[in-house]
Amino acid sequence: MSLALKPTHAAVKNYYAALNQVGQLHFSNEAQVSDAFAKLLADCGRKLHLTFIPQFPIQRAKTRVIVDGALLDTFHLAHGYWEAKDEKDDLEREIKAKLDKGYPRDNIIFQAPERAVLYQAGARVADEDISKPDYLAQLVNHFFDYKAPHIEEWEQAVSEFSERIPELAAAVKKIIDAERKHSPAFVRSFEDFYALCRQAINPNLSAEAVERMLIQHLLTERIFERIFDNPDFTRRNVVAAEIERVIVELTKRAFNRNEFLRPLDRFYKAIEVSAENTTGFSEKQAFLNKVYERFFQGYSPKEADTHGIVYTPQPIVNFMVRSVEEILQKEFGRSLGDKGVHILDPFVGTGNFIVRIMQEIRTTDLPYKYENELHCNEVILLPYYIASMNIEHAYFERTGEYQAFPGICLVDTFELAEPGQSSFGFMTAENAERVRKQKESPIFVIIGNPPYNAWQLNENDNNQNRTYPVIDSRVAETYAAGSLATNKNALSDMYVKAFRWASDRIGDEGVIALVSNNGFLDALAFDGMRRDLAATFSTIYHLNLKGNARTSGLRRQQEGGNIFENAIRVGVGITLLIKKTVTPDTGCVLRIFSVDDFLSLAAKQQFLENNDHIGMISWQNVQPDASAVWLTEGLKKDYGGFASIEMRADTGIFSIHSNGTKSCRDAWVYNFDQSALAENVGRTIDFYNEQLGRWKSKKSHSLRLEDSLSNDDTQISWSEGLKLRIERGHSIELAPAKLREALYRPFCRLHHYFDPALDERRYLLPTIFPTPERERERTRPSASQAQAQRSRSSLWLRRALSTHT
Repeated sequence: MSLALKPTHAAVKNYYAALNQVGQLHFSNEAQVSDAFAKLLADCGRKLHLTFIPQFPIQRAKTRVIVDGALLDTFHLAHGYWEAKDEKDDLEREIKAKLDKGYPRDNIIFQAPERAVLYQAGARVADEDISKPDYLAQLVNHFFDYKAPHIEEWEQAVSEFSERIPELAAAVKKIIDAERKHSPAFVRSFEDFYALCRQAINPNLSAEAVERMLIQHLLTERIFERIFDNPDFTRRNVVAAEIERVIVELTKRAFNRNEFLRPLDRFYKAIEVSAENTTGFSEKQAFLNKVYERFFQGYSPKEADTHGIVYTPQPIVNFMVRSVEEILQKEFGRSLGDKGVHILDPFVGTGNFIVRIMQEIRTTDLPYKYENELHCNEVILLPYYIASMNIEHAYFERTGEYQAFPGICLVDTFELAEPGQSSFGFMTAENAERVRKQKESPIFVIIGNPPYNAWQLNENDNNQNRTYPVIDSRVAETYAAGSLATNKNALSDMYVKAFRWASDRIGDEGVIALVSNNGFLDALAFDGMRRDLAATFSTIYHLNLKGNARTSGLRRQQEGGNIFENAIRVGVGITLLIKKTVTPDTGCVLRIFSVDDFLSLAAKQQFLENNDHIGMISWQNVQPDASAVWLTEGLKKDYGGFASIEMRADTGIFSIHSNGTKSCRDAWVYNFDQSALAENVGRTIDFYNEQLGRWKSKKSHSLRLEDSLSNDDTQISWSEGLKLRIERGHSIELAPAKLREALYRPFCRLHHYFDPALDERRYLLPTIFPTPERERERTRPSASQAQAQRSRSSLWLRRALSTHT
């Protein structure tokens, strides 16, 4: 993608206008001109999805240099640098001094008010008089159109990565299947590890999930070794060591590890070269986060969807950590580094929050904190590895000493609340001890980014969020019980469970900071949740960052860009909950701030960077309305007095109300053509009955239903109700009497197969339209039309029976 900047473009005109505004077109000092040039680079970079970072540090072997600016891509790889100099400086002498000091020689602009010199690949390639628009545009185009060899190699490798990873993963799966048949040593090793995983993570964990862990380990081990120069990680990490034992048995007889991974050599080498060019630790961390995201997008999109595999942007992490520190000091007279302030990130991901918290702690206090009072959990193997390495490397950079981080556990946080999860089964003895220590610790701060996925889009994905009896019952008896809503499905969202779990875990006093879906602010299903939070905490802050892409029209534009770099579609907010033993006489103090409408992603990031913590924001004290809605701006106070459409307590308009049919398989049970509908319904019924027969024959083997069913989208669309029929052993028969007419959308009449077996939810429609005659009573057909319809129904039945008997 080329910039194609022209002298007439707004970015160039704005640059010269900014100089003219301060009268600096011909003579200036560095500070007065640099802002205008920085804005020019930032504006041009944004068009190419590059982010301008001012005062960018570069770590060399023996020194650290800081350039005035750098442009980073989405992987945080630097595509170019900029260094501004004063008009009074000797530019040639300044360039030589900077290069001798270790400044980059590949795609860097040395810029004075009227002159700019560009170096690429170690050579001077341009020296322009930038007081002239034509020459300025030429220089900037030259700068942005260039790609360093390692960047070009990296982009090509990444484009192939998503294709190669699934192929290799499938190959490993075949090898595992073969070894489980032919290698007793591997079977013993795998079964031992499988048992540990069921105890540590989830008692219902499938063997397939454990196989995915082995594949993740095998495909990513080399990345960890090279990026952080940590070849001993798999030996020192308590979980990696266990997995490595299984991998050794797998590779001992079946294949050579290095030869098998050779197709990924180009990608690994591109990672290694790119990592070498990300010299600072924070850049390495951000780079690895992106590699992690891309790995899951290519390897396991279902797992990425279930767990919300999106790392937290650094501006959010910074704001949340600094805000917690501000709250601790002002509300409790304490600090993140104080002894006794136990801190837990229950969904650690790649470790961003813990690493940032370590930066807030004095170096003299860090060893004790690191050893005793920093805690975090992760349930997926790959981010667990990355978090361990990120945190351990951050500690090494601060103290000069490598020490394995004892506060990280491979465990499902919600599972810790379940009875029967003893501390003796968590993967290894050391991991079990870490879990025991965390459970006994008086947690004072909980901070993190909960998984954001609520529902899978397709039951055939077999990708549901799991249930947690204890947490789910707590949500039911608090958030759900306190709600006036009829449909409370949204309370099944993982982030709702996170709020419930954290509120129960924090103790009598403490702070909770979560970034999450912000739908709970005003949606009806969450009124009980809002009431419970207000009753539990003394002060609540919520920063509404908007970004909801599940809206349309003007509302969608008002929501602006999503702070998660548009990687998710839900609105986002940061919630800080303060719990104190002494609460204000007025009850909970609720403070809300919503960013302006129409803000772009970059503008929201800039807002967080400009407002370092909650003390820098002008909060609005909010008094919730009768429905406990927190976003009350613009709501009419008399709305609650209007007559209800539905009849409640003898008031309202309609005595009966119902949703329409929810089939969960519209493509199968609706059609414009009766014959096509008969064919589709008959085919999916045949397939269902075939799957029922398979399940009955395997039922004695104690298999999970999901592992037994075929998820072929061309044959069936599974749903919870249809799977329940399988478990109950109920077959389905084709019946022409269930052929009905339906208004699918306004002015869109279709034929519909109206059957409780194939319609997931029918609500009250069978009582409203109990017969075909009732649904057609307002447009009763003539005698000839009725005869034609009976003929079509008879033809439909004959075709269906001839095909599916």
